[in-house]
Amino acid sequence: MFDLVGQYPEAQSVFEAARAVLAGKDPRQFVRETDPATLYSNRAGQILCCTQALAAWAMIQERLSRPVIIAGYSVGELAAWGCAGLLGPEEVLRLAVVRAEAMDAAAGNGNSGLAAVRGLARARLGSICHGHGVHVAIVNGEDLFVVGGTREALVRVCDEALKAGAIRATMLHVAVAAHTPLLAEASRQFGAALAPLNLPAQTAPNVRLLTGIDGEPVFDTREAVGKLAEQISRTVDWAACLDACRATGASMVLELGPGRALANLARDVLPDAQVRSVEDFRTPEGVLKWVTSGG
Repeated sequence: MFDLVGQYPEAQSVFEAARAVLAGKDPRQFVRETDPATLYSNRAGQILCCTQALAAWAMIQERLSRPVIIAGYSVGELAAWGCAGLLGPEEVLRLAVVRAEAMDAAAGNGNSGLAAVRGLARARLGSICHGHGVHVAIVNGEDLFVVGGTREALVRVCDEALKAGAIRATMLHVAVAAHTPLLAEASRQFGAALAPLNLPAQTAPNVRLLTGIDGEPVFDTREAVGKLAEQISRTVDWAACLDACRATGASMVLELGPGRALANLARDVLPDAQVRSVEDFRTPEGVLKWVTSGG
């Protein structure tokens, strides 16, 4: 992590901002030296994901042609607000900590989590989930979902989904039932942290920011910030975000990272677009060349 963006001068201010929420440790050092339990904790994960996205954005933003459409997946939506010019890196990272701690507190004893299910229609999966007190947490595609609930209930849902014809149903290494009503208190706490922010009324010029729960563009930040808080305990409709990108005629898609999973999803929905992840490249110059060449 950070192997590519860590080299780029414009990203250094993001890494400095991350020190403040990592007990003074540079995030590039943190990922190399921290024990696995801490590294893969909800708190560290949210900080590191936001750091990666903001650092990658700092690397490419001056080279991008406009207009630009920005969407963020889960905590990535918070980072997307930073990329859209609504929050500075320090504020994004501070809020990532608030968000993670509120989620951990609401999750309680750690007996909840998420599971991935592929190969069932939403109505069929929803019926199975309802019988076990489990909720659809993320819609990634017409038959690709993440569901959340207690771990015991998730095991039962996975078993029943496979018997109903699912191609895949497996537990994820996540210790909170994100994007489900089980985290309603976390939404409330995060909303209280967002309420005092002095936000710009709109995004930066020629930048369209999407909200994760419905894929709708942000026109009024004061209204949309409520959705940013609600997202913790409501279903994220990533499929709607990708549909919005397609509807606007997006010709290039770049996943800021970490990882390549979102780029893979985007290829299915935008087959005519050039789709890459930052992690596909070996050097910052390679990313910048691709961005400026139009793919």
